[in-house]
Amino acid sequence: MLIDRCIIEVRSGKGGDGAISFLQDKQTVRGGPDGGNGGRGGSIYFVAKKNLNTLYNFRHSRVIMAMDGEKGQRKMMYGHNAQDVIVEVPCGTIISEEKTGRVLADLHEEGQQVCVAKGGRGGRGNACFKSSRHRIPRIAENGHPGEKKRLILELKMLADAGLIGFPSVGKSTFLNVVTKANVPTADYPFTTLIPNLGVAYLPDQRSFVLADLPGLIEGAHQGKGLGITFLRHIERCRVLVHIVSMSGERDPYKDYLAINEELKEYGADLEKRPQIVVASKMDEEGAKERKEEFDQKLGFPSFPLSSLTHEGVNELLYQIADLVDKTPMFPLKGVQEAGMKIYDAHENDSDSFVALKVAKHTFEIKGETLEKRVALINTSTDEGVEQVIKILNSVNVDEKLRLAGAEDGDSVIIGEFEFTYTE
Repeated sequence: MLIDRCIIEVRSGKGGDGAISFLQDKQTVRGGPDGGNGGRGGSIYFVAKKNLNTLYNFRHSRVIMAMDGEKGQRKMMYGHNAQDVIVEVPCGTIISEEKTGRVLADLHEEGQQVCVAKGGRGGRGNACFKSSRHRIPRIAENGHPGEKKRLILELKMLADAGLIGFPSVGKSTFLNVVTKANVPTADYPFTTLIPNLGVAYLPDQRSFVLADLPGLIEGAHQGKGLGITFLRHIERCRVLVHIVSMSGERDPYKDYLAINEELKEYGADLEKRPQIVVASKMDEEGAKERKEEFDQKLGFPSFPLSSLTHEGVNELLYQIADLVDKTPMFPLKGVQEAGMKIYDAHENDSDSFVALKVAKHTFEIKGETLEKRVALINTSTDEGVEQVIKILNSVNVDEKLRLAGAEDGDSVIIGEFEFTYTE
C-alpha cells in the first residue's frame, strides 16, 4: 500500500535535572558542593533511505518520542545523555510544520539527515554555582524542556521522467514494456491507482527512472477523479512524457489541452517542464489519420508509439534520456532552499509576557521566555525560590500584576511555581 502523506507528532527528551548535594565522608571536613549536571535529552533525527518507497511505517506510529536525560548525582556524577532517535524515511520526503506550513527539510538524497526536534540541555548541579563569594550554593537548574510539534511528511517520488495523460491511454503498458515494473493493466479508467516506478536501461549503458502517474482528468486540481493526490509526484520529474491516445475513443487534442491546464492550475510551474508529446496506440485502426489531424492542431509532430507492436519504443527511450541529461532539477512547490534545514524551536522566543486574571484572587503570568527561565530553577530550596523572585523582579512582574488588578494576598502562578502577591 502506498502511503505518501501523513501527520505525526514528535517529542524530544527533556534534559536531566542538576543535583543539589554536598560532599560528606569521614575523611573530608566541611566538604563543598558536589552536585553533578543532568544529561542531555534525546533528539529526533530523520534520515533518507533509498530502500524505502512509502510512508507506510507511519500509518500506526503517529507519535515518536525520545527519552529524557538522567538526573545528576552526588560526587560530581553527571547524568547519562539519552539516546537520539533515528527515523528512516524514503528519499524524496518533504518535512513541514503542520501549524505554519513551513518546510523544514527536503530529504532527496541517500543519507541526508535533519534534526526535527532537539533534546533539552541538562540542568547544572550546585557545584557549577560555587564561587569565591558563594561557597555553599543551594541552587541547581532543572533540565531544559524538549520540543513537541506536529509534522507533515509528504513523499514526492524521485523520478527523472513522468508519464502523464488521461486514464487508459497506455502509460502503464509502456512502463511495463521498457522496465520490469509489472503494473496491472486493463481497458477501464483508473486501473492504476498509485504511482509506479521503473528503471529504463538503454543499450548505450544509460538509464533513467520512469514514473507512471495515475490518470489525470479535467478538474483534478479541484479534487476530481484521483484529485491532486498524485500531482505532487510530478514535481520531481525533470521531463514529462505526455501520452495521448489515438484509439478514437476521445478527442486527443482536447485531452492534450485539458492535461496541460491541470498542470498549470496546480501552481508549481509544471506546465513549463520539457514535454515530449506521444501519440500512443498507433496499432489501432485509423490511428494514422487521427495522428495527422492531431499534429496539425498541435503545430509540431507528436511521437508515434505502439506498445503492442513496440513501434517507436527504442526511439522514444533515447529521446527521453537525451532530454533528461540536459535538463536540470526544478525547485519544489513551497521549498525555497533545496536540501536540509535544521529547525531551532527557541529561535522565535519573545521577552514579552502578560499577567492574566484566571479566577477570583488568582493571576497567571504567561510568557514563553519568562516561563522557561523560571522552569529551569530548582525551587525545592529557599535559595532557589530567591532566584525565581530575582528573575521576576528584574522584569517588573509586580507592575504588570498591579495594572491587571492584583491585590495584596492574591495567588500568582507561573508555570509550576506559585507565590503570593504583596503590595
